[in-house]
Parts: sequence; structure tokens; C-alpha cells
Amino acid sequence: MPPVFAHGALRLYLLALLESGPKHGYELIKALGERFGGTYSPSAGTIYPRLGKLEEEGLVATSSDGRRTNYSITTAGLAELNSRRQELADVEDNISASVRRLADNLREDIRSNMRGLRADLAATAEAARANAKSPEFQSWAGSYSPEGHRILKEAEMMVQSFRDDIRVELRQHAGSRALTPIALETVRTVLDQARISIRNSLRG
Repeated sequence: MPPVFAHGALRLYLLALLESGPKHGYELIKALGERFGGTYSPSAGTIYPRLGKLEEEGLVATSSDGRRTNYSITTAGLAELNSRRQELADVEDNISASVRRLADNLREDIRSNMRGLRADLAATAEAARANAKSPEFQSWAGSYSPEGHRILKEAEMMVQSFRDDIRVELRQHAGSRALTPIALETVRTVLDQARISIRNSLRG
């Protein structure tokens, strides 16, 4: 896959992000992730060396905020940014193109993963149907038998537990960053396929 940022582009974009005010490293990483709609998030090993280089060049200054280091653009950094506004506009255009490319790649990955998931779910459902039709299973799993009632309650509890766990995961994620459209589509696709597989197993 082509690099997300061309040579020197991330350095310039970091200056642009600091123009609105001081930020610590995590805020810059988060801001970049949001700009890419969740399709890309730079690592600390990508961001901090470039911030260190900007500081060495006098374009960025640092200050301590408890255990965090805040980065702010200097007068020299702002002057460089102002002299390269057209380059910054080109970087923005390239980011937009990268977002579209990365989104397409992620969609294809999701489709591929969904095909594998569908195959796994279908195989599991088929095995469950085959097992449910066996004489040994039918002999004790009657619809109104105590064992049948226990199985129903266990299935309901599994569904409830799954729902509760995923809701917690979603809310924890939303507390740090927004859910992306691709993540939403993944949830929808997985749940739809799971619903189909469960219904098929019940009808077997």
C-alpha cells in the first residue's frame, strides 16, 4: 500500500495541527486518527521522532504539564507554515485521497473476513442441525421437557450476555473516539449473518 503521507508531509501537517493551540502527543495522534475517519492512526513511534525534530529546528517548543509534554508552534514554525500554505492544501487533498483509498481497502478486508465468517457460521449451524437430529438428542431434548427448558434459558442468557458485553465495548470506545462508519458496517454485517445462521439452525 502506498504511504499515507508523502515525504515531509506529516511534519508540515503536525505544524498545522499545532496552529490552533498546544497539544500533547496523544492529542495529535487522536486528531490525525479523526482526520482519517478511523481508517489510519499513526503510532507513537511515527509521531514523537518528528516532534523531536521539529523542536530541534526551533519550529516547536515544549512545556511540561504534569506527566505529559505539551507541544506548541513557535514564531518560526508559524512563519514556515504560512510560507507553505499551498503545500498544506496539497497535503489536505492527498489526505482525502488516502482516506478514500484506505476505506476501499478496509471494505475489501471486511468483505473477505465476512466471507470467512459466513463459512464458519454456516459450518457451525450445520453441525448443530446434524447433532439436533440425532436420536440421542431427540430422546431427551423435547420442547417442553425440563432439559429443553434449561437449554432455552441458557440460550437466552447467552444472547443477553452478548448484548450487554457489546454495549459496554461500544460505550467505552465512544468515550475515547467516535465510532467509524466502517466499524458500524462491520457490526451490522456480523449481526445480520449471525441472525441468519441462528434462524437456519432453529428451522433445521
